[in-house]
Formats: sequence, structure tokens, C-alpha cells
Amino acid sequence: MRDTSPDLNLAPNPRLLVFDWDGTLMDSVGSIVACTQAVIDELGLAEAREAEIRGTVGLGLRETVDLLVPGCDDESYDGIRACYRRHWVETYRDRPLLFPGVPRMLGELAESGHLLAVATGKSRRGLEYALGQTGLRSQFHATRTADEALSKPSPQMLLDILDELGVRPAAAMMVGDSIYDLQMAANAGTAAVAVLSGAHGREALAALAPRAVLEHVLELPAWLARESAGAAGRMLAPAAV
Repeated sequence: MRDTSPDLNLAPNPRLLVFDWDGTLMDSVGSIVACTQAVIDELGLAEAREAEIRGTVGLGLRETVDLLVPGCDDESYDGIRACYRRHWVETYRDRPLLFPGVPRMLGELAESGHLLAVATGKSRRGLEYALGQTGLRSQFHATRTADEALSKPSPQMLLDILDELGVRPAAAMMVGDSIYDLQMAANAGTAAVAVLSGAHGREALAALAPRAVLEHVLELPAWLARESAGAAGRMLAPAAV
């Protein structure tokens, strides 16, 4: 059994960086909210405030429906899922764009020797479309989606990636915009960095004690460089007399 207890010796410059997709690499939270509202309107479901819908971004679709439509049975869920997919493909799928600078940032991280991966609440079909649309498929050494593993905040997606790439939890870091990303990292025993470009605000993210809360994912390389330099300096500092 894997030990997923927190590791106090988490690497300051981790070998593996695992990214969430929506709201972290791609500016898609607004489109997800709009698509969800369209489904609610079409099917006459109980109204949900925008803040409620935003709060579910990062979960799998089944978990999202369970929160927004309590008591939803399997037959009703199948209808909601079909309606959501139709709206997404016909109207919203091509609206989200990568945050500017993301391809270059990922390239810099890869050149620095980091392994890169994705753990997302998207379906496999949705992620594959996004990877093809953005041309980023070759940047990632492993990917996991919500229809291949338990949804966040379960650690399964992250643990599957660690197993596939042969990386210890202490040598990995999760990067995401939601509390579910941070909870998943804690459950898997990895470090985490939060970004403020997506679903949840600073207060909610900071409450889960990530290593840092960054305004944007593009700040990650500079932050990693500072962390690495700081760790090197502490190792070289003379012992106190």
C-alpha cells in the first residue's frame, strides 16, 4: 500500500508537475458555467447561481450534477449528460482558449527537465479534443481524466500518474485553480501550488495551505526558480554557532 501521508521533505523543485486543465491552462471556466446554465434552462432544472456552478468546476460531471441536482438518478443523469455534451460540442467547445503564454511556459519547464502531466475533471474525449486543438499533446508524459479514475478530490488520478511515471509523491507537485486540486494533492501526499485564474478565490485556496498562491500559472517557472535557489542557499549556509 502506498504511503500518502504528508512528506515534510517535499522537493523545492519537483521532478513532476501535474496541471489541472480548465481554469489553470485554459480559460474555460466561463464557458463551462454558460454551458451548465444552458442545460439547466433547457431541462427546467432547479436554478443555480453562477457562484454555485463555478464552485463545481474541477469535479467530474457526475459529481457536479450530484451537487447541483441533489437526488438525481442514473436515468436523469444520462439525459443531463447528453444535453450537456450537445451544448458543449455545438456551442461552447471551441470558445475556450489557452491562457496567453502557456505553450511557451510548458516548453520552458520541459527544457528545464520537468516531467509534465495533466489531471482533469474533463472526460477523455474532451481532453483529447483540447489537446489536439491546442497542439499540446506531445508536451505531457501522462494524462488522467474523470472518466478513468475517481473524481477529485480523490487522489486516484494523481496516484495513477505517479505510478505510470515512477515518481514518488515527494517529487511531484499539483498545479490547479480549485480547492479540489489542492485536496487531491493533499490526499496523494504531494505538494501543491494554487493559481487565481479559475474557479476559486484566494481565501478558499489559501485555507488549504498550498506552497504558494500565484496570480497566474505563467508565474510558476519564476517561483520554482526562487524556491530552488532558496533551498540551495539554505544548504550552503554555515551552521549556527
